[in-house]
Amino acid sequence: MSPLHCNRSSTHVSPAARRLRRRAFTLVEMLLVITIIGILAALVVPKMMGRSEQARQAAARADIAAIKTSLDSFEVDNGYYPKSLQDLIQPPRDARNWHGPYLDKLPQDPWGFDYLYAQPGRHNATSYDLSSVGPDGKAGTDDDFGNWTSK
Repeated sequence: MSPLHCNRSSTHVSPAARRLRRRAFTLVEMLLVITIIGILAALVVPKMMGRSEQARQAAARADIAAIKTSLDSFEVDNGYYPKSLQDLIQPPRDARNWHGPYLDKLPQDPWGFDYLYAQPGRHNATSYDLSSVGPDGKAGTDDDFGNWTSK
């Protein structure tokens, strides 16, 4: 073989190898993409976290409104508000005109706690208080809201 032929074959790159090389990413390109994704995640994740808490609060307000409708229906049928939320599902002994069940089941708030019901209420002395203890799970704190709050 001639020396010219040897040099040419040692530096010759096949067309398939050239295509593979063109399709591959360099380390710098990969790091750049990872950095951009990290920056976007740092901007988006905190905003989405706030939205999920707002969604839980909206769900709790919707639950309270639905339970309030059931309580009002019970009162229209029986002339008084029930002593407990359980009376919306199973008829109490003293309910002469019970047309329930007024709820299929007693829901829990979006944080997994039972809704609090008091009749007569501290905030609504002529009717009832219905509330969620909020994310901290403790009654009487700033994150609570109920049928007397405007949150």
